[in-house]
Amino acid sequence: MNNLLRFSTIFIAVVVFIFARNSLYTVSEVEQVIITQFGKPIGEPITDAGLKVKIPFVQQINVMDKRVLEWDGRPSDMPTKDKLYISVDLFARWRIVDPLQYFLRLKDEYSAQSRLDDILGSETRNAVAKHELIEIIRTRRDRTALREGLLSTFEEELKIGTLVPIKKGRKFVEQEIFDSASQKVAVFGIELLDIRFKRINYNASVRPKIYERMISERKQIAERFLSEGNGEAARIRGDRVRDLNKIQSEAYQQVEEIRGKADALAAQIYSQAYNQSPEAIAFYEFTRTLASYPSIISEDTTLVLSSNNELFKFLDKTNLSNSVNTPQNANH
Repeated sequence: MNNLLRFSTIFIAVVVFIFARNSLYTVSEVEQVIITQFGKPIGEPITDAGLKVKIPFVQQINVMDKRVLEWDGRPSDMPTKDKLYISVDLFARWRIVDPLQYFLRLKDEYSAQSRLDDILGSETRNAVAKHELIEIIRTRRDRTALREGLLSTFEEELKIGTLVPIKKGRKFVEQEIFDSASQKVAVFGIELLDIRFKRINYNASVRPKIYERMISERKQIAERFLSEGNGEAARIRGDRVRDLNKIQSEAYQQVEEIRGKADALAAQIYSQAYNQSPEAIAFYEFTRTLASYPSIISEDTTLVLSSNNELFKFLDKTNLSNSVNTPQNANH
């Protein structure tokens, strides 16, 4: 009898525990619950945290997150209005505001993420196709480029260092996607909180051409700098040659002036020295004539001179003896 009573007590305790386990549940602060009976939702969504009661075995709980959730799309290639293919990476933030509608249409978060992929991807593609690339990249219409001080009017004519004007900008495109997608996801009990471009990049097929154009622009600027540098170097070299020629010319002028003054002084000294007597004058004429012979006569020189020639008179023995004996004849 005691064993039967003990077994009955244990059985009743187990049954009560199973019933209590299947009838009691808790809802945390970050959760909201839909109660379903035979697969159909009943009652209002439970959003208050605490210990709750349900019919065991008949009713089931379906937990949904109440926090802000993340949607991170995969990069997708799409064309812009100016026919440039770009890779767009997008992210968004959303939350469940109507749990019942969310449960009826999507059931779980996996289905919600899949539906967001379709809606946001489609709206992004439509918005990108309606705008040019510069409108998607730029953010402000009044932005001015920081131009290098070395750039001149030559670069301005080539549109180097200048920004193409825009009408809307990236924030406007993001707002277009947000407004359109918000209306479509609202029917699923979802509130779209924010959407942003994470990254925009050129398609791999057109990226090398873009880089080549950027390199070409940089090379144009580099070539102009080299050209200006070579021109400046040529000007400096020309100034150096001109200044050197000027210095040499002035130095040569000073040398010639000094040499002329020295020759004049030497001639004056010679004149004073050799004009002191007739014998000195005759001796000076004799020595200067002899000094001129080496520059006139060489080993292979043949001279045909008249006996009255001034150069011949010192080569003739008679005239030489007369000049030495009678110096006054040196003036003839």
